[in-house]
Amino acid sequence: MRTNVYESAVMINAALDDDQIEGVISRIKETITNNGGEIRDMENWGRKRLAYVVKKSKVGYYVIFRFNAPSSVVSKLERFYLLDEHVLRFLTITLDSDAIEHIEKNKSTSLVEIVPDVKPDIPIIDEVEDNAKDIVK
Repeated sequence: MRTNVYESAVMINAALDDDQIEGVISRIKETITNNGGEIRDMENWGRKRLAYVVKKSKVGYYVIFRFNAPSSVVSKLERFYLLDEHVLRFLTITLDSDAIEHIEKNKSTSLVEIVPDVKPDIPIIDEVEDNAKDIVK
């Protein structure tokens, strides 16, 4: 059976204890692996304040899963999300080869390499104040 690469972003109720959140995450992992999927990567973003209230929650706990799986796994996984009362929102997408390449490239690149050392062309503040004094005189 042909497998695709998927990315599933899940927002879990952040009002839960850390142990309960880890339990939800482990059940998601089990759902993926028990149905023939293989987890490639997992990003644990943690608690984030929401822009608006979702199911009476102002804070969500974000986790992103990237996994290889047959297409039948997605329907079973989303069914699990719908039935679990601790999952507030979710989104599962298929990643194409360009997206996978971009993710791998960004994972290997550090922030220091992305932002070069730039020296500003703006004069130092003391020089600006001296020039202002000369103009006033």
